[in-house]
Amino acid sequence: MEYRNLGASGLRVPVLSFGAGTFAGSGPLFSAWGSTDAAEARRLVDICLEAGVNLFDTADVYSAGASEEVLGEAIRGRRDAVLISTKTALPMGDGPADWGSSRSRLIKSVDAALRRLGTDYIDLLQLHAFDASTPVEETLSTLDSLVKAGKIRYIGASNFSGWELMKSLAASQKHSYVRHVAHQVYYSLAGRDYEWELMPLASDQNVGALVWSPLAWGRLTGKIRRGQPLPQTSRLHETATFGPPVDDEKLFDIVDVLDEIAGETGKSVPQIAINWLVNRPTVASVIIGARNEEQLRQNLGAVGWVLSKEQIERLDKVSELTAPYPYFPYRRQEGFARLNPPLV
Repeated sequence: MEYRNLGASGLRVPVLSFGAGTFAGSGPLFSAWGSTDAAEARRLVDICLEAGVNLFDTADVYSAGASEEVLGEAIRGRRDAVLISTKTALPMGDGPADWGSSRSRLIKSVDAALRRLGTDYIDLLQLHAFDASTPVEETLSTLDSLVKAGKIRYIGASNFSGWELMKSLAASQKHSYVRHVAHQVYYSLAGRDYEWELMPLASDQNVGALVWSPLAWGRLTGKIRRGQPLPQTSRLHETATFGPPVDDEKLFDIVDVLDEIAGETGKSVPQIAINWLVNRPTVASVIIGARNEEQLRQNLGAVGWVLSKEQIERLDKVSELTAPYPYFPYRRQEGFARLNPPLV
């Protein structure tokens, strides 16, 4: 397994990490993802560690905290062998103090996560969303104090826009607060919006990308194809509206090329889609999920080999979208590109 520094930090993370959203699944979204119990979760953690995957990602909102609890049970007795990433800020209830990233909410949320995880520190705490109602200075000063208290070691963001992340980074620099070293983002062959604003920002500011939903919300599994009905077992029947939008015709074009490359490499469609992501600029780790051992082993097979330059170019071309303003001039006009060439 390859390891990379997470942004501007000394924390080295595997290029593949494991998402625990399938643990103890409940509710309209997470029950469709999976309902792995503690015994099954421990087996999946065993397989991950054998493969060198030691970073496990969860969140307080995943099945109302149950995902954190199951992950905590699965890693019991081997805390030093794993890295725990969790997230907070999204609503955990309907009360005024049940959401956001205010000082009181963050302190309460971190203490609750530590109890559920059965640990005394969190390796990486990420803000699950930007809280526009709380000054970034309040949020960052609180996170800074939690790092100094030893309850968390590194901080990151998730699902921030460019200006939201940059505002936070600037406040950290101005006040000498701990800074975000990671940004957990949606990025896939079927969704490349990350490349317009967030990738250049990550490159400039040295913020590592942790990629969620690398298979485009289950659409790049190889089971969804042009002219065929959605499989009865697909979780998209229940969860499609929760995830990122995807143009069906564009998706089918991408799957066609993935199929071609699968025939050339002997690798599966999802393995190729994940491998393409692992080698994109600023990506530190791609978060893979699995309902069972078979899915996990297949996803682990996405690394340890390389796509050819020509295969990467074919995937780049078929998945390319027209950039919105103000980004398209830098991709269409040489004069603009000379001043600020796109990363990809």
